[in-house]
Order: sequence, then C-alpha cells, then structure tokens
Amino acid sequence: MLVDGWLRSGDIGRVDEDGFVYVEDRAKDMVLRGGENVYCAEVEAVLYEHPAVHEAAVFGIPHERLGEEVAAAVMLRSGETATAEDLQAHVAEHLAAFKVPTKVVLWSEPLPRNASGKILKRELRDLVADP
Repeated sequence: MLVDGWLRSGDIGRVDEDGFVYVEDRAKDMVLRGGENVYCAEVEAVLYEHPAVHEAAVFGIPHERLGEEVAAAVMLRSGETATAEDLQAHVAEHLAAFKVPTKVVLWSEPLPRNASGKILKRELRDLVADP
C-alpha cells in the first residue's frame, strides 16, 4: 500500500549513513512490553549466538500489567545442555533487561513450522502462554 509516496510493507528497517536500507524485522514480529518495543529478531539473534542453541523463536505472551512479555521457545543442539536461566543470562549480557525473555521453554524436538519452513510463532505462543 502506498501512503504519502511511501510503500507500507509492514517491515521495520533503517537507513545507514551511506543511504543503504536494511530490513530489520516485521512490524508484527514485535513485542510491546510496558511501552517498550522488543524486536523478536534481535533477541533471536542473541539466542542463536549461544553455542547450545539449535533453534529459537521469540514472541509475545499476554501479561496483565505490561500488556505483553517476552517469551522464547528453544531447541538445543544434540548433546548440548543449557537451562532456561542460562539462556536468560546470556541474553542479559547482550541486551537491555526489558528484552530478556521472562519465560523460556526448552523443546526436545524441532519447533513447529509451516509448509514453507517458517516457524509457527502463533502456535508456540498459544502453547506457551498461561491459560
């Protein structure tokens, strides 16, 4: 959709000092936690830096006071070990405290995906969110 000459694609990006455009994330792939924007791709990138992480998905789950809180589903590499607390500490070393997932669920099998291979974050959110 064009709005005032701009293409509204639903992507969030930035332009560097040389005029290069970088697509950082999808607008819908953002958690609004107590007025702070948490971009899922940023948190996922940090999780993937942990040597034990094979797959990771970050998403928002409902929170009564904050609106949403950050959650993550993680599958570890075969033979590796890490706890939810280890992964939270790893993220805390690299990102602001409000971006650290308050809930980390470890999965023993590959994360659910659609036919094109995209992780089904909505399904994960529904499974992880407290009833």
